[in-house]
Amino acid sequence: MKIEVLDDACSRVEASSLSRRHFLKAAGVVGGGLVLGFSVQESVTVVNAATPIVAETLAVPLNAFLRIAPDNTITVVINCLEFGQGVLTSLSMLVAEELDADWTQMRAELAPAGDVYKDAVLGMQMTGGFSVNHAFTQYREIGAHARAMLLNAAAKQWQVGEDECHTERGTVVGPLGLHASYGALANAAMQLDIPVGVMLKDPKQFRLIGTSTLGLNARDKSIGTQQFGIDFTLPGMKVAVIARAPVFGATVASVDASKALLVKGVLAVVKVDTDRGGSGVAVIADGFWPARQGRNMLAIHWNMDNASKVSSDQQLLTYQALAKTTGTVAKNADVSALAGATKKISAEYQFPYLAHAPMEPLSCVVALSRDSCTIWAGSQFQSVDQAAIARSAGLTLGQVTLHTMMAGGSLGRRANPTSDYLVEAVHVAKAWTALGKDGPIKVIWSREDDIKGGYYRPSHVHRAEIGLDAHGAIVAWNHTIVGQSILAGTIFETSMVKDGIDPTMTQGMGESYAIPLTLSVHNAEENVPVLWWRGGGSTHTAFVMETLIDEIAAAAGIDPVVYRKKLLGNTHPRHVAALDLAVRRSGYGIRRLVQGHALGVAMHASFDSVVAYVVEASLSHGTPKLHKVWAGVHCNRAVNPLNTEALVQGAILIALGTTLPGAAITLKDGVVEQQNFNDYTMARIADMPVVDVAIVPSVDAPTSMDEAGVPPLAPAFANALALLSGQRLRKLPFELEGKLGSRKK
Repeated sequence: MKIEVLDDACSRVEASSLSRRHFLKAAGVVGGGLVLGFSVQESVTVVNAATPIVAETLAVPLNAFLRIAPDNTITVVINCLEFGQGVLTSLSMLVAEELDADWTQMRAELAPAGDVYKDAVLGMQMTGGFSVNHAFTQYREIGAHARAMLLNAAAKQWQVGEDECHTERGTVVGPLGLHASYGALANAAMQLDIPVGVMLKDPKQFRLIGTSTLGLNARDKSIGTQQFGIDFTLPGMKVAVIARAPVFGATVASVDASKALLVKGVLAVVKVDTDRGGSGVAVIADGFWPARQGRNMLAIHWNMDNASKVSSDQQLLTYQALAKTTGTVAKNADVSALAGATKKISAEYQFPYLAHAPMEPLSCVVALSRDSCTIWAGSQFQSVDQAAIARSAGLTLGQVTLHTMMAGGSLGRRANPTSDYLVEAVHVAKAWTALGKDGPIKVIWSREDDIKGGYYRPSHVHRAEIGLDAHGAIVAWNHTIVGQSILAGTIFETSMVKDGIDPTMTQGMGESYAIPLTLSVHNAEENVPVLWWRGGGSTHTAFVMETLIDEIAAAAGIDPVVYRKKLLGNTHPRHVAALDLAVRRSGYGIRRLVQGHALGVAMHASFDSVVAYVVEASLSHGTPKLHKVWAGVHCNRAVNPLNTEALVQGAILIALGTTLPGAAITLKDGVVEQQNFNDYTMARIADMPVVDVAIVPSVDAPTSMDEAGVPPLAPAFANALALLSGQRLRKLPFELEGKLGSRKK
């Protein structure tokens, strides 16, 4: 199938190779109707300078599903995980726009794991900061093809020309008052050949895309009827919890389960393999509470002889020493001018491990038999997870069914290349069946399991040596980053790690500003599982870049907004537009501030979107407070501005949490010291500032906003506090000469 996008205003899909054999059609779904599903494996050519994310030839599958029922309800099957980022609504809007559907009749459901649901660009089924922009053409095309088939079916039934018919909100309208609902035409449309060519709408015709639209599942969430993975139950289901080793990779030497087996409701205690070559003990019971009580009664002796024991204090010293040396070079500029610079800035930055701590802890329901395995889970990595499940169960891929459940957050934790929580659940099910038992088992992680269970945002140390000339211009910037590679040892290492550089560690360093930057990295090896965290590597690189740019501007005696725009030059108009929008709405430089308040500025581009913040903060008795945030957002065309606003609001609270006392995972002798929200800080609703979100108008294809709002918030806050305190903050969470107010729990 070849798709040629001529321009953003008028797009024609050339589908000369399409036929009904390329579609999955099925009757009897929801009482009958039209079911369409693309499964095309040929190259896609997109020619459109305004759509950079697909401006090359791609050899990946395109897929989408649409179901039109006789009652005229229209269900879009979403190939991503929905966990708060709004894809159920946004992707359905794309289909509904081209289908000319009545929005009140739209429904959405999550797709199971399967090749047909692979991301159109990545060639694998997963969710990670790019759902809408990758699906923008793909899902619109589904709607356009279905609309064309419905028009054709109506014209044939009425024996009129197709050009005499048009669509209006879920209905085909013909001459002389003829009309038929999509539901009434669906079965007839299903019998037709797929049209060869379909015109996508001129964006000027959009009536849904670009409008603020309430989420399809907003009501269910609001009234508490939305079912998440942890809510899912099956008849006869048992519940298991796992006792994992206190040190990653340690194993069970011996276990005394006698007291646990006396707990009412406990059915079995079994040894199971756990992640990273470790082992643990699973307690299987009639419900979560007896399983947890039984686990508390276990007496386990752990073998930790071969498990390296990390301590955060010692790790910091090691990283600080490495940061003073040159590592593997990622960017190489001439920094010889550093020696003769008029002014020099030396800075060291420290960032801790961060737990994901999603609102819904991990869970998984497994139904295992000799020749099949069915899983219900909030999977973010369906392709990887399905393969891992098959391997651990000793089955083929075709014998594994993975149902994608709604998830209550993730921040990346459910996109784990080792599929740890799913593989462990399979091991529990295998141990259960080995006892001669059958039936489904749900494995649940408690909050303590979640906080102590590994896969953190890596800790990092940055060191920068910067030279300025007499006019405050940057003449040299020598920079080193020390931390663990997220990609090392995973299936992504061979394709993404180039010349020893993990791009998830360096993303955002010197990518926007015109600076002579030499950047090197040290990839530390630690016995601590690490994973991407919402915002990726930009969660630390943006903080470093944006606080240093502010400091440099102050040293040069130039306004930080003016200085940033000077560094951006004429090559980053989207950055300038976002920054100008935030500045204008905040009244920066014009509005009189409350005594003791200051404005801070930061901006960052990630996931092809640009977010600029101006924040208003205060500092009272050593305790910082964020009062208001003005956001200038450039994400090209915002499919659902209401959702974009919500994503920015959520990103601000998530990022604010990283600045608060106690927002760090630390280890001592290999053991994670935090275990719940009493000692691991998360931002709460009382911390939330007033937020003003403004989106730069654009006709270009959308870029991603899922995570882009996180990176610039902390540096903007830090820059405001620097004005108030005279201190440059170089650590997260914030430390103001030891005077930072205590965090009330």
